[in-house]
Amino acid sequence: MAGPPRFRRSVPEPRRIIGAHHPPASTTPVTSGLVVLAATLALAAGCGKQKPAEGVVLTFPASAVGAEADLLQRQLGRFMADHPGIRVVRRETPDAADQRHQLYVQWLNAGASEPDILQLDVIWTPEFAAAGWILPLDRFAPDTAAFFPATMKADRWDGTLYALPWFVDVGMLYWRSDLFDHPPASLTELSDMAARARSDAGLPFGVVWQGARYEGLVTVFLEHIGAFGGAIIDDSGHVTVDSPAAIRALEYMRAQIDSTHNVPQAALTWHEEESRFAFQNGRAAFMRNWPYAVPLLEDTSTSKVAGRFDVAPFPGTPAGRPTAALGGSELAINANTGHPAEAYALIAYLTRPEQMLERAREVGQYPARPGLYEMPELANALAVNPATARRIIERAVPRPVTPVYTQLSSILQISLHRCLTGQQEPRAALADAARDMRRLLRKVGLSPEPDADAAR
Repeated sequence: MAGPPRFRRSVPEPRRIIGAHHPPASTTPVTSGLVVLAATLALAAGCGKQKPAEGVVLTFPASAVGAEADLLQRQLGRFMADHPGIRVVRRETPDAADQRHQLYVQWLNAGASEPDILQLDVIWTPEFAAAGWILPLDRFAPDTAAFFPATMKADRWDGTLYALPWFVDVGMLYWRSDLFDHPPASLTELSDMAARARSDAGLPFGVVWQGARYEGLVTVFLEHIGAFGGAIIDDSGHVTVDSPAAIRALEYMRAQIDSTHNVPQAALTWHEEESRFAFQNGRAAFMRNWPYAVPLLEDTSTSKVAGRFDVAPFPGTPAGRPTAALGGSELAINANTGHPAEAYALIAYLTRPEQMLERAREVGQYPARPGLYEMPELANALAVNPATARRIIERAVPRPVTPVYTQLSSILQISLHRCLTGQQEPRAALADAARDMRRLLRKVGLSPEPDADAAR
């Protein structure tokens, strides 16, 4: 394929997105009457080290409430003080990722030149890149080696870099440190420890995770399939979700529900918050969730496990490796901006080490630069040990990097949920998913083997 296909859609499919610092909001559609507010930040006086462009206005979409909004306003103010010829206008957007995505698609599909800079969920980058909506960043020669490799993999499409990571989110295993003196080193040990907690400590649940039919289930499966040495789609673009490793992973997940009862049947309707409440109320020995839960679990006024838990990488098997689903936010440049150099200057500023440290300190978001995890300042900023956080992030794996990820995820969600609810056996469920995923990739011209299912 000479280049990435260009996808133009006037109305995107609804979606739930995992990977923000907080759990995703509901998929309430954006109405046609959505009002986009614009708030202009005050210019700060000061001299930059380089000659700035004169009279440039950059628009930056962002949340309008809470600590994140206050932090961004301070950082943008400092940027403008260093670049007195540039004014940054903060354009308010919905906090819900699906609503923000739909709004972006409306703007970009219409060829709008604003906003100049886009905050993307980690799984949107290839979609926007293939559509021609965001600019390649290689021309600016960013130091890609300074970021976690998984983030760079997620930010490239067709060999080209299109975004830089703003902060990292990652799946992790929460474990009861009052019941065990170490986290499980393998999936077998996780199962055994969960069973002991139920029998010896009387806990109703061994392990809780997100099993409802939505994006969260795919991230849970991603961590299990990595644990067994498999992948949903391999690095060459082949669908491998029906591989022996994938079948073993799904068999393990189902056995934890049906055979050992370590995972409750109720988890098949749960999202992040239901899982958190079960663990927070002392009803589970282990939980798979995102970092947002740490400070909530440490709140002694509401949590029964405050001071009695820790986090670790989700464990693997001898055939695989501990795996963590990658989430987080990226910064990209609108392909129609009139100010690409200035827009990149702002992205470079916001992803500098000092800004990432401040973001960790103020709102608890994990830096995307591994070098920062050796700095003592980060130990005072994060709710978990930086060395532990880095160890988990180093095991992060992006979800399939493809412009049609949302459609592939929807296919997989259906098959996974059918299996886990007992409607299909693992092998058959994954065979159906693989067939439909290959068919989709052929349809949009992204399959590395266009005739793979011709004989089926």
